[in-house]
Amino acid sequence: MRKFLASGMVMFAGMVSVPGGTPTNQTSSQPAPDYRDDPRFETLSKFFRQADCPAAQYSAEFLKAADANQLDWRLLPSLSFVETSGGKGARNNNLFGWDSGRAHFPSPAAGIHAVGYQLKHSSAYKNKKLDTLLAVYNPATEEYAQKVKSVMRRISPTE
Repeated sequence: MRKFLASGMVMFAGMVSVPGGTPTNQTSSQPAPDYRDDPRFETLSKFFRQADCPAAQYSAEFLKAADANQLDWRLLPSLSFVETSGGKGARNNNLFGWDSGRAHFPSPAAGIHAVGYQLKHSSAYKNKKLDTLLAVYNPATEEYAQKVKSVMRRISPTE
């Protein structure tokens, strides 16, 4: 019995543990929205398709994560585009270069939701204006915020 409980605890801990302690399976009593008729979905899908980005197939996930975390809907896709060319250079389902590219996610969708959650709830990012948030996200270069914001405008000039 002790061996069973120990292995069960390890399995449980592995299921809820992700880089940064981010929950990947957030549940809600409301059904997930259908984004197929949302004009942002087509705009985002078209942007990624024109650049031949694998992230195009996750357009709805980007929108779900943005809406769930009250983020500008263009932010997560723009980070993905700048960091991994929209998934072209992604490893370990990490579309964002999260944790200097070392983070592993169970799926690209899980990574999208985990990063979105961190940008909203982590003390490193919480309640920060966009330029400050981007400076924390990637402090290596002063031009980083301008690159991300440029991609955001390419996706859509308005929020």
